[in-house]
Amino acid sequence: MKKTYSIFLLIILICTFLFVSADIKKSNLELIGKVIYIDPGHGGPDPGSIYKNIYEKDINLEICKKLETILEDEGAIVYLTRYGDYDLSKSYTGSRKKSDLNNRAKIINASGADLYISIHLNSISSSTWSGAQVFYDDVNKNNYEFAQLMQEQLKNDLKTTRKVKEISTMLMNRKITIPGILVEAGFLSNPNDRYLLQKSDYQYKIVESIKKGIIKYFK
Repeated sequence: MKKTYSIFLLIILICTFLFVSADIKKSNLELIGKVIYIDPGHGGPDPGSIYKNIYEKDINLEICKKLETILEDEGAIVYLTRYGDYDLSKSYTGSRKKSDLNNRAKIINASGADLYISIHLNSISSSTWSGAQVFYDDVNKNNYEFAQLMQEQLKNDLKTTRKVKEISTMLMNRKITIPGILVEAGFLSNPNDRYLLQKSDYQYKIVESIKKGIIKYFK
């Protein structure tokens, strides 16, 4: 009888320990309950920037999937506008690009998310420009603060010298009413950036920095 009681007591203690451990782990999650929408730029027939056989759309998606995982590990509820190589266009009679961007904006707005981040890569004719840069639209009053925090975090972690930039000509971002930014993770036109952006460990470095920026914003 004493042996049975001891076993029963041991089971109770183990269960209590597991429940307490789970609660402690839950309390340490920085983004518990936050809903975040991630937008991998381009997709499908729209490759974005191209260098030989390297497509922006593919790198965008890889970064976003890593970001999804790392944010979920912090307790966030995360959605992506696309999970594969396709766009969100539903119009083939007018501008496919415009339809794609409009639909991305609609689903993000309809989600009621706390925040959104659109991931892209930069590219210009000169190969000298490099570094991650944050763009924002003033359609939401919180966008400036979020953009500044994120640019500072990217500067600290990725050593970028670029500065945050306001732009009101981005069709999708102008239509999204919840707080959010567009992050250009680097320049596909720059040899060093291009090399790094294809590396999984550097992509993790980018998403870790973005995660820190998001946590700072919510604090």
